[in-house]
Amino acid sequence: MGKLFKRKQLLAIMKNMNTKDYINKSSAIAEIFLDSEEYRNASTIGITISRFPEVDTISIIESAWKSGKNVAVPKCISATREMDFRLITSFDDLETVYMDLREPAIDKTEAIDKSSIDLLIVPGVVYSNEGYRIGFGGGYYDRYLVDYPGDRLSLAFEVQTAQSFMSESHDQPVDKIITESGVIQCRMIREKI
Repeated sequence: MGKLFKRKQLLAIMKNMNTKDYINKSSAIAEIFLDSEEYRNASTIGITISRFPEVDTISIIESAWKSGKNVAVPKCISATREMDFRLITSFDDLETVYMDLREPAIDKTEAIDKSSIDLLIVPGVVYSNEGYRIGFGGGYYDRYLVDYPGDRLSLAFEVQTAQSFMSESHDQPVDKIITESGVIQCRMIREKI
């Protein structure tokens, strides 16, 4: 099964989730994430502004601000397929761009170097338990992660995980995936292979 088919199949399953399940599962994932060592130790987190059917990140961002953490959100540069992470201190620092994505407004935010981001939440649609992912297309994160030095993890609904697909040489895995049922230790699984 090709990556495009897998992505389409999983997105359809996720979009069929009822609102109550979506809220409960997102909230369970947020609770586990906010209790994680990686989150507690991070001063600055890199995270996207979610939209349904992705795991909700809005409450996580609000919690990070309340805990005095810096929050960096990516602005995608489509010409180069690169990302410019910028610090936001309020949702007013965002603007709506193509496909209803919310990104930092350049005139309201400052860029931050990847070496200053302690923890990066890597989005995706389909995950293997080894931490490889099929994203939304474009390869932005695979490019960004090549020399990213900090912790990398993903937030996903359990239905998105334990999928099998061929990873490619440029694919950059995450170390952990947090689901509503717990934590998948991807790096440990990779080390056993």
